[in-house]
Formats: sequence, structure tokens, C-alpha cells
Amino acid sequence: MSSPNGDLLEGFSERVDVMPGVWFLPRFAEPESLNSDLADVVARAPVRQMKTPRGFLMGVAMSNCGQCGWVSDRRGYRYAEHDPDSGEPWPEMPRSFSLVALAAAKACGFDAFAPDVCLINRYAVGKGMGAHQDRDEQDLEQPIVSISLGLPARFFMVGPERRGRSIPIDVADGDVVVFGGPARLHYHGVRPLKPGDHAVHGASRWNLTFRCARSLQPVAP
Repeated sequence: MSSPNGDLLEGFSERVDVMPGVWFLPRFAEPESLNSDLADVVARAPVRQMKTPRGFLMGVAMSNCGQCGWVSDRRGYRYAEHDPDSGEPWPEMPRSFSLVALAAAKACGFDAFAPDVCLINRYAVGKGMGAHQDRDEQDLEQPIVSISLGLPARFFMVGPERRGRSIPIDVADGDVVVFGGPARLHYHGVRPLKPGDHAVHGASRWNLTFRCARSLQPVAP
């Protein structure tokens, strides 16, 4: 393959087709190549518990990197070019992040993935995320790419309705989930994190979620 991110696909064959539009790529990412860049990003834009539009504190601590970032407060859910805590632009998306995101999308048939934002979520023990849709993006033709780091967790996919039978996907350090196409607006979430002690991240799980919020131009490799 001609692009640098193609190197990540060399020899990769273990892709699990969970349901139409949802794929699980076990051990696709190398955590060692992401952890130092993650630490640098959150040092510049620390994770924080945002508030919902109704004023409730969110259980998962969050930050962002890229051309914009997802934020939530009394004014609603939206993307913003500046960190509301510092007033500064969000940190640039590290190359190590974008390479894995582009390669994972390509492995699932999304050759033109153009992520301009990476949401960073830190789950403490006992914290999860209820079933929700990712629908604040301008380009819903682009998929969602989700990379797990740290403690294992149970991700679940429901479907076009919030209620119904869910399909569990157990994710561990370096695993990737991609969903798009017919599943782009499916409800999904994360069960409460079980106790554990990860060698790098301790009693926590980190999730890097790549989306195309605004830009229609691919990220340069």
C-alpha cells in the first residue's frame, strides 16, 4: 500500500463482523505508540466532567484534540474550536492517533475517512455510558472509530431504537470498534467499568473516539 497508514494493515486479518455496519478489530492498535501522545494531549487539555444541558454532571471525564472538540453545558451538545476551560484551541491531533484511525476505517471499507476530532474519555471504576447516538456531526456518511486503552470494558450496541436487545463487545487494551453505514446512528454505550489495575493506566479505561465533525478533507498521514 502506498500510504503510511497502510503499514498497519499488513498481515491484519482478524476483523469480526458484529452486525451490518459494525466491526470489531481486536489488538489492532499498539497502545505503546499512543500512550505518550495521549499523556501529552491531556496535559495540555486536562480531562474534566462536563455538565449536561439539564445541569447534571457527566460521569465520564472528557477532553478532545483535533480541529474542534465536543462539549456539553447548559447551551447544549455541540462542537467548539476552543477548550471552554482554557479558551485555547484544542491540541492538535497526534499523528499516531490519526494513523490508527485511518487504517482502522480502511480495514472496514471506509477509504475516505476524514476525522477532524478525537474525543478522549476516561472511565473510572464503576463508571459507564448509557445508550446514546452520535449525531452532532455534519457528515453522517463518515464512520465512528473507537480505540480502547487501559482496563477492559464491555461496549454494547443496541440498534436504531434506544431500547431493545443489545449486542456486547468486550474490548481490551488496543482493541478498535468501527461503526458506520447502516449502523452510523445506532444507539450504543459502555457498561460500568469493573475494578482492575492496568500497568500503565491504573484503575481506568481510556477511549479515543474519532469522528468527522465538520471537515470534509482527509487528515494528512
